[in-house]
Amino acid sequence: MQLLVNIDVDDLARGIGFYQRGLGLRLARKLFDGTVAEMAGGATPIYLLAGAPGTSPGARADGRRNYRRRTMPVHLDFVVEDLEAAIERALEAGAELEDWPQDFAWGRQAMLSDPFGHGICFIEWKGEGYGAAMDGKRAVEAA
Repeated sequence: MQLLVNIDVDDLARGIGFYQRGLGLRLARKLFDGTVAEMAGGATPIYLLAGAPGTSPGARADGRRNYRRRTMPVHLDFVVEDLEAAIERALEAGAELEDWPQDFAWGRQAMLSDPFGHGICFIEWKGEGYGAAMDGKRAVEAA
């Protein structure tokens, strides 16, 4: 199964700029009469979808698009080599830092939001990464 990530933005040019400067992705192509930008450089393509504030994301949607910060049950994690450098680059491109970097057995994490209100996290692995969070029983079962 192929995974595609779609992110609504209210300004496509600003979205492309943020995801290029802030996350190091590159514009692969524009689609659908220039209303969608395919961003490459990660494990899966990210599509930025132009959608004006107040418009409906779909015929059966209860809400309207807004670009204020919101809590969603889904967010994107970006694995980075240098957490502080990634945070600095994203902040310079328009992100907001929501929580200072925290240390865990598996690595370090910082929580941010992009300029469109979407939650993103930067993760810097340590050792086995999430493997360090597994208990002995699970580690045996997973092997």
